[in-house]
Amino acid sequence: MGKQRLEAFTDGVIAIIITIMVLDMKVPEGSNLAALRSGLPVFLAYALSFSNVGIFWNNHHHMLHVTERINGKVLWANLILLFWLSLIPFVIRWMDQTHFAAIPTALYGAILVMAAVSYIFLQQSIIACNGKSSKLAQAVGDDLKGRLSLSLYVLAIPLAFVRPWISLALYVAVALIWFIPDRRIESVI
Repeated sequence: MGKQRLEAFTDGVIAIIITIMVLDMKVPEGSNLAALRSGLPVFLAYALSFSNVGIFWNNHHHMLHVTERINGKVLWANLILLFWLSLIPFVIRWMDQTHFAAIPTALYGAILVMAAVSYIFLQQSIIACNGKSSKLAQAVGDDLKGRLSLSLYVLAIPLAFVRPWISLALYVAVALIWFIPDRRIESVI
């Protein structure tokens, strides 16, 4: 199977995930700006989640750009990543309904941890399929950003039980880290 089919499938699933997230947002009950204020927390959670899904999609795109071959293990690793990303709409809805209580906020972090671990597994599966001298293997190197992101997600989970806003700040910090373009892959092209 060519990587183009994998890319197209992933693009479709991610488009559906983002669509589900926006459809879950409630329309304000009033017609003035004050009515928007009550929906601001869920809008911010949506914006953060949109950013996180977008970051995974963007990095996935770059990773596949330097990938020459895929195999069955890569297909399954990709499905595992998409599974974890598909849970994001559920958890942000739960966070909204519970006003960002500790357990839903921690679960958001757990899903991000699993998505990050799945992404690393996908990355390693592609490297195994394409060889240790492949462009992706050269570009990834020690993956400091990936390890830092995963560490911050893991740290955020127990901190949700101290103060959920601390966890949310860590989730935002990881998104900001990835907003800075990662030029590792572009440098090997």
